[in-house]
Amino acid sequence: MDYQQKLAEKLTILNERGSGVLIRMNYIKKLCTDPKLRPGFLTDKGMEPAVKYINKKFPNIDFRGNIQNLTCIQRQKSEVLAATASFYDSFLDVIEFRDHVYELLNTIDACQCFFDIASNFDFTKNYLDLISTYASVIILLSRIDDKKVLVGMFNCAHEMTNGSSDPSYPRLGQMFVEYDHPWKKLTEEFGPHTRSVTAALLSLKMVYPRRNLPAEQWRSAQLLSLLSTPASMLDPACCETMACEYLSMEIMERWIIIGFLLCHSSLNTNQASLELWKMALRSGLFLNLTREEVLNIHKVSEDLFDGIKGYSKRIADIKECREHVLANCGAMHRERRHFLRAALKELFKVLEDEPGLLGPKALFVMMALSFSRDEVMWLVRHSENMPKMKTLDDYNDNQMAELLYFMEKLRGLMKKYNHVVQRYHVQYLAQFDALLLNDTIQNMYVCPEEESVLMSSFVSTLSALSIKQVDNKEEFDFTGLRMDWLRLQAYTSVNKAPLPLKDYPDLAKVMNMIQFHTRMVDSVEEMLYETSELSILCFYPRVFEKMFTQSSEEMTMKRYLMSFPSVCSHFSQCGHPLCPEEVKILEKRSLRLCVTFLEQIAKQTGGVVLEICAEQRNLNDQLLPKHCAESISAARYRKQKKPLPKKGEVQKEKPGAESLRKDRSVTTNMDKLHMMLTELCSSYSLSADIMVFEHVVVPTEFLLSHLEMRLTEIIVKMTNYNQTTQEITRPSDLLAGIRSYTASMHGLAGYINVDVTRLVKSVLLQQTQPLDSRGGATVTHYYTTWYLEALLRQASSSLIVHCPTMQCFVNQNADNELSFRAEEFSDVSELQALAELIGPYGMKFLGENLMWHITSQVSELKKMVIENMDILVQMKNNFDKPEEMITLKKRLTGGENVLKRMTIIGVILSFRSMAMNCLKDVTLSIFELASAAGLKCDIDPALVAAISNMQTDNTSVEEEFKLSRLLLVYVAVSLPTLALDPNSLYSQEHGGHNNNIHCLAAAINQLTAAMFTVQNQNIEQQLKEFLLLASSTLLQLGQNVERVEVKNRESIYLLLHMIVEDSPFLSQDMLESCFPYVLLRNAYREVHKAVFMPTA
Repeated sequence: MDYQQKLAEKLTILNERGSGVLIRMNYIKKLCTDPKLRPGFLTDKGMEPAVKYINKKFPNIDFRGNIQNLTCIQRQKSEVLAATASFYDSFLDVIEFRDHVYELLNTIDACQCFFDIASNFDFTKNYLDLISTYASVIILLSRIDDKKVLVGMFNCAHEMTNGSSDPSYPRLGQMFVEYDHPWKKLTEEFGPHTRSVTAALLSLKMVYPRRNLPAEQWRSAQLLSLLSTPASMLDPACCETMACEYLSMEIMERWIIIGFLLCHSSLNTNQASLELWKMALRSGLFLNLTREEVLNIHKVSEDLFDGIKGYSKRIADIKECREHVLANCGAMHRERRHFLRAALKELFKVLEDEPGLLGPKALFVMMALSFSRDEVMWLVRHSENMPKMKTLDDYNDNQMAELLYFMEKLRGLMKKYNHVVQRYHVQYLAQFDALLLNDTIQNMYVCPEEESVLMSSFVSTLSALSIKQVDNKEEFDFTGLRMDWLRLQAYTSVNKAPLPLKDYPDLAKVMNMIQFHTRMVDSVEEMLYETSELSILCFYPRVFEKMFTQSSEEMTMKRYLMSFPSVCSHFSQCGHPLCPEEVKILEKRSLRLCVTFLEQIAKQTGGVVLEICAEQRNLNDQLLPKHCAESISAARYRKQKKPLPKKGEVQKEKPGAESLRKDRSVTTNMDKLHMMLTELCSSYSLSADIMVFEHVVVPTEFLLSHLEMRLTEIIVKMTNYNQTTQEITRPSDLLAGIRSYTASMHGLAGYINVDVTRLVKSVLLQQTQPLDSRGGATVTHYYTTWYLEALLRQASSSLIVHCPTMQCFVNQNADNELSFRAEEFSDVSELQALAELIGPYGMKFLGENLMWHITSQVSELKKMVIENMDILVQMKNNFDKPEEMITLKKRLTGGENVLKRMTIIGVILSFRSMAMNCLKDVTLSIFELASAAGLKCDIDPALVAAISNMQTDNTSVEEEFKLSRLLLVYVAVSLPTLALDPNSLYSQEHGGHNNNIHCLAAAINQLTAAMFTVQNQNIEQQLKEFLLLASSTLLQLGQNVERVEVKNRESIYLLLHMIVEDSPFLSQDMLESCFPYVLLRNAYREVHKAVFMPTA
């Protein structure tokens, strides 16, 4: 008969079902209380009359008589039915669960089952779990404020749709009414079960007190230490109550508190019950029901007993226990955590060094993890729910990171060396446990058939195990064996069993040990979940984040910070099939927490790295050539034995002085930074990646991403561009700074395995584009803007002069109010630095912007040509008739403007040529970039492309060709006017003219070549015509001896020579054919004589 009750199977199934129903009730409660998740029909204003009416009349709702209050449901009955169906079904699950629980409890009572946690561990544990789970379901159900509305609305919509109420509605309504005061009803229901529940709870009187010890006793007993008894280090860790050793104390407290609340009569009749209950009451203020739902145990107990006669002493006990908790509990748990941090660290270090010990000492690992998990969970639920009090520091822990870290490390060891653990326990089961069990069975004087079959199957299963199965990586599954052991416990625990288990304690000890060993073979992951799963932290995000913040502020905790994101991988294990909707919420929250922690760690690590880089950059900056002037000056004074100026001034320390130390114990800022970096980088060794639900999170990628963002910001900040004052860092200084940063950044690879080269390349490559990956302005953007807006704009106003001799731009004189010296930004070394900074892509962007400015000038020039087209045509045809040319020239307007715009084009092209030459020096060795390496061409392809893009559909190629030819005429006939400008004087020092008109040579040659290439015309022919026309007009300057134009005549003559010299299409022979060489020779002599005359 007892075999047919199937107590073991029912307990297993109902416990699993109960967990799902409990999680489902918790989800519904959160759904109804969270404004963001609350169902729409509960917040709809139109539904308010129906909600109020149902709440008032529940469960006896008149669906026909008060149709006016329920009109809104009538209109949306199908939507309401669909929306409330899942809630209604969930509440029906509670009824179904309750019915099965009471049926099973009554059966167990009828069988007068024997419970002892030390003997029939699984049977007793499942029984107590079922009671606490059932009570938790009912408590949580009572906390759902909207349950009556949800059920009432469903039944209303059901009746309106189908013409009748749902058959289950009366029972559901009755249950809600009965459980309005859940504890009162529960205690009435559990009255008949007091004997069984009390017996099961009293079996904990040896286990629970042994676990609930202060840290001092743990320390004196050297708990969890493998080094305390070196001689027995290889001995297997065994005891008579294997599973009890790692049984969660939180679970035991839940059993005791809830069990004695349900069956409180034993507290007045049994002293052992009272002592056990009081001990549990002294353990804390809050008990976890599920997720973040807690039970305020003292308040609930006091409220329950307050209405029962004869319980005044129990109320006094409750108050005394509460005072004890407030006075002592926080400090006691703080000391436990302090002990566990050291114990876990020692245990991990020994096992990491000798992983073979994981086999015999696996029980130690499970105990360590279980003890630590209990302390973490206690702290979490009390930190969140504690009332304000003075000793609140006991409920904060700024060293939690270390405890979590070594928990994760021990978990990692068990997973990594699973094959070692498996191999050890397979041999143990086959060569020891099987023999011991067989001997135990042989010594039994009674063995019924059913029990005999089960025990024989145990022996045969274990005896068949072989080490070869481990070597062949066969899958082990002892689930059936463990289920059979639970069945056997149920068979042998009923009253008048043929084989009473309480009479055979040796059998229970052996089987409990075998059960542990089989779990070490096939269920290590499940065991780790049972003993160290910390998914509760997902439901206390505020406490979790607070723990992280407190730990991150401690220098000694920084190396353990990675344990926080690593714990987020536990959260995927806490879902349940009965509540799939919760999974998405958990996934989102888990990812947010994990990413938040990793970003914070990356931020701290990146901050230290970049601070070291900044310090190193300051040191390198002291070695730059620009800082050596003071040292040279001081050395010169010492050599000449002259007194140093400003005697009172403190002498500046030389670079390198910071490395001289008299006392090594004095730590510098760099020492502290490197120490902090070492600590932070050590945390990254915990795991290469973290699995959060279906997402693989790589911690180092967060660091690289943060460093990329910060390094980009720093490089841009080092540019120091100020649009108002037009100030910017010299390219060479910025390049030196970047080189210093990247050199220091590569030092990070010595601390942590990250690809710094990829990081630096990514950052610097982005700087060659006008915008970075985040849409921010880059070095390329700022330098392009500065060279166009500051340098070239001032050059177009002749405040800055292009100096061919020195291959740079120079300030015209010291009196102008420019905020910078042009030569410091445009000489060869600076442009080479610029080319290295912005690269070929950046130079291309710079060139495109330069071309835009050129094309805008060309557009204006064409407009002026069109305005004077008739005159220019006549001048072209009559250039050899001086009288007519003079008359036509008087009618020609805007000649100076034409030359001014052509000069601007020339200045831009000269600057571009200098920049491209420097790019060639930087990138010539890189084959892939050869096409963009700045190699010089007779015809500038970029200018050709820019001119080509100017063509419009309205203008034919012939008209464009005509405009281009007339533009050359315009320039040629306007050249003599340059002699009127006093700044047109040629400077031998600069190798050009003071108003940059020598840049006309580049403008005329390159612009002509580009325009006529686009129009597919003969460039050489057009330039010859220009040369002939220009020579003719310039020769007329020699005939005006008394006019002002002759003042700078020689300088203008040289311009003609420069045009020919700069052109790949013209030659000196062509020039001599139309312009006497003697005039050029005399012009050179005159301009050079003018330079030396003041010194004569």
